[in-house]
Amino acid sequence: MVMVAVGVYARLMKHAEAALAYLAVDPAILLIVVGVLMFLLTFCGCIGSLRENICLLQTFSLCLTIVFLLQLAAGVLGFVFSDKARGKVSEIINNAIVHYRDDLDLQNLIDFGQKKFSCCGGISYRDWSQNMYFNCSEDNPSRERCSVPYSCCLPTPNQAVINTMCGQGMQALDYLEASNVIYTNGCIDKLVNWIHSNLFLLGGVALGLAIPQLVGILLSQILVNQIKDQIKLQLYNQQHRADPWY
Repeated sequence: MVMVAVGVYARLMKHAEAALAYLAVDPAILLIVVGVLMFLLTFCGCIGSLRENICLLQTFSLCLTIVFLLQLAAGVLGFVFSDKARGKVSEIINNAIVHYRDDLDLQNLIDFGQKKFSCCGGISYRDWSQNMYFNCSEDNPSRERCSVPYSCCLPTPNQAVINTMCGQGMQALDYLEASNVIYTNGCIDKLVNWIHSNLFLLGGVALGLAIPQLVGILLSQILVNQIKDQIKLQLYNQQHRADPWY
């Protein structure tokens, strides 16, 4: 319910035109959908166990099994088709670059990622030419022509005020010149390297998600079997009470 409330609040606070343009990738919509699904799933498990309702418990167990199998399939497919997954990530990043100025949430997310991974653009800093505001074409009237966002800039020690124009004209420079001011490496390689160096951490997170799901499936099935045994016992007792020779 908290996730749904946060998602609804974030959705209402966003600009209407940006919200309509990014329904499919809007984090607020994702929070709402995941929150609703989690509520319905846990409702089935909670009420099913309290009321000893076989239908709700089996629904809970089935949904948990589907979620577990989907996670497992996503992990296997991501490992087997790593090249295609890399291409999909590249496509998402390039699309985000194109719409950088269209959505404040998206802009903040990109800036956070570039500062976190010390990178700029998808493959290189010149990917920012895909954005209409940073495009290097001569007919581009934007003040940010041939620039990159400030999040690409190398950190300055003891800087009291962030210089948001530090990336001015960086795309016009070669790699060596630009590397003195900004990060020139793309975020895709940085992200892949981070994943490779944190495989044990990611595996631990995946295991931490999988174990509670498997435990939930196991316990719900045990409870269903116990309820069925109780029903059989009650029917058996009723039949024998009705028997005059009992």
